[in-house]
Amino acid sequence: MSIIAWLILGLVAGFIASKLVNKTGEGLVLDIVLGVVGALVGGAIFSFLGSAGVTGFNLWSLFVAVVGAVVVLVAYHAVAGRRLS
Repeated sequence: MSIIAWLILGLVAGFIASKLVNKTGEGLVLDIVLGVVGALVGGAIFSFLGSAGVTGFNLWSLFVAVVGAVVVLVAYHAVAGRRLS
C-alpha cells in the first residue's frame, strides 16, 4: 500500500476505534497515528492467531486496523490516565 492509503486507512480506523472506546475523537493527528499503529498491532495479532493481517485497502484490513487501534487506544488511555491522575 502507498503511504497515502496507509494514512487514509489509519485515519478511518483511528476515528472508528476512538468512537468505540470513548465516544469522542482524539484529534486528527492522533487518530491517524493511532490507526496506523493499530493496523500494525492488529496485523501482528491476527498473524499470531493464524489469520491474514492488513492485506490492502479493503474491509478486512479496516477491521484488522480497528481491532488493533482499539487495543492501542485502551493501552494509551491506561497509561495517559495514570499520568493525568
